[in-house]
Amino acid sequence: MTDGTQTELDGLLRTAGIRLGEAQRHRLGWLVGRYGAPTVQIAHDGRRGGGVIILTEPPSGATAELFYHTLTPGCAVVIPLSENPGFDFLKSKLTEFGTVGPSAEGPHEMWWGGIGWSRFLAAADGCTVRPRVISYYPYGTDPVAIRALQHSLETFELDSHVEPIAAELGEEVLCFEKAEFIARMWSRYREPLLFVEAGAVLREAPLLPSSLGCDVALHKWNRWEMSAQTLYLGRTAGAEQLLQAWHHLAASHPTIWEGYLLDQAWSHASSHGPLDTVWLPRSYHALTGDLAANRAIIVHAQPTTTTELGPDPSFAGMVRAARRAGRTGARDAFMVMTSRAAADNGVAVILRDIEANEAGAVAATVEAVTGAFARDCGGFGRFELSLCGWQDDVSTAREAARLARYRVLEIAPGQKIAGDFFASAAAEATRCHLIP
Repeated sequence: MTDGTQTELDGLLRTAGIRLGEAQRHRLGWLVGRYGAPTVQIAHDGRRGGGVIILTEPPSGATAELFYHTLTPGCAVVIPLSENPGFDFLKSKLTEFGTVGPSAEGPHEMWWGGIGWSRFLAAADGCTVRPRVISYYPYGTDPVAIRALQHSLETFELDSHVEPIAAELGEEVLCFEKAEFIARMWSRYREPLLFVEAGAVLREAPLLPSSLGCDVALHKWNRWEMSAQTLYLGRTAGAEQLLQAWHHLAASHPTIWEGYLLDQAWSHASSHGPLDTVWLPRSYHALTGDLAANRAIIVHAQPTTTTELGPDPSFAGMVRAARRAGRTGARDAFMVMTSRAAADNGVAVILRDIEANEAGAVAATVEAVTGAFARDCGGFGRFELSLCGWQDDVSTAREAARLARYRVLEIAPGQKIAGDFFASAAAEATRCHLIP
C-alpha cells in the first residue's frame, strides 16, 4: 500500500470515527492493498466489483440480505465493531476469514470476511514464507499412516518434524501431550509452525496461513467448535501467548477435551491483546470420504464431530452460545487490561443491554471506559470488561467476577464515564470495608 493510499485510509477512518489498534490497522491496510479502495457503507447501493467495505452500523435483516447479494469475490467486508451482536446475522451469511482482537488503543474486535476463499487460495501459491509442518504419533502406531504424511511432505519439499511419543494411554494422545509437543517444537524451531495430526495427507502445499501473515490459524466446526487437528502458529508474541495458555490449561485439566481447552486459550489470548486470527477454510480440514476431499489441501483420517467433543454432552451445550458467529460472548471477558499499579486486585465492568442499544452508543461506552482505565486505574491491577445483552448474561458475568473476588461495576450504553471512574469505585470499596 502506497503512502498516498495509507493517508487516504487514515482520513477515512478519522471521518468515520473508527478507532483501530496497530494490528487492526495493519490488517485493514493489508486488505486494501489486495482488494482495492475502502468505503464506509451501511445500506445497499448496487452490485460492487471489488474493494473493501467497512460497516459501522448493523444492518437489518432485509438490508443484510440486499447487501449480501451485492457482493462479489472481489469484495472484502470489514466490521470494526464486531463484538456487537447486531452484526451476527450478516456475519452468518458471509465466509468468516478472520478476527483481530481488541487492545487499549483499539478497544473493539475487528472481523473480516467475504464471499469464499478462492482469491486467497490462488494468491497463496506464490508465498515465499513456508511453515515447518510438525506432527507426532504414539509408539506402536501403524507406520503406513505415518508414511503417507511423510511422503506428501517430501513431495512438496516442506521442512518438517515428525516423531514418535510415549502417550500415557497407549495409542490415544491426551491434550496436554499434544500441547507439550507443540511447545517443544516452538522452542526448537524458529519458523512458523503448522501442526497436522498424524494420518493426514497433504494434497497441496499448505501456504495459506503463512501468506496471510496472521498470528494463529485454525478451523471451526459449526462456527464455534474449535479443532486442533490443523493448527498454524506464526512467530509472534500473540501466537506464543495462545500456546502458553493452551499448554497451561491442558496440564491443569487433563481430562477435558482439546477443542474446548483451545477455545478457552484463544479467548484468553484474544482478550489480552490484538490476536490476529484466521479461521481456516474446510479445504484445510477435510475428512477422508468427504465430497470436498477431492479439492482439499489437507485431508484428515480422524473425524472431528460434536459427538467427540468430550464425555459430557451437557457440558458441550453450555458453551455453544459463548461464541456465536465469531463473537465473544458474556461467558468470556471481552477485553482484559493490566495497569502498573503494584496490586493484585481487579475490577470487572459489566456493560449491559448491548442488544437493545445502537452500535455507536455501545462502541462509545467501550472506548470511554477503557480509556478511563488507561488514564487512571484507581489502584486496580487488572480490569475486565464483559459485554452483556440480557439479564442472564449479567448474572453470569457477576458470578464470574465474584468468584475472582473482583470489584463489580455495572454500566449502560451512553452512560457518562468520568475521568475518576475507577478511583471513585476504589474509594467506595474502601469506605464499605471501613463501615462496621
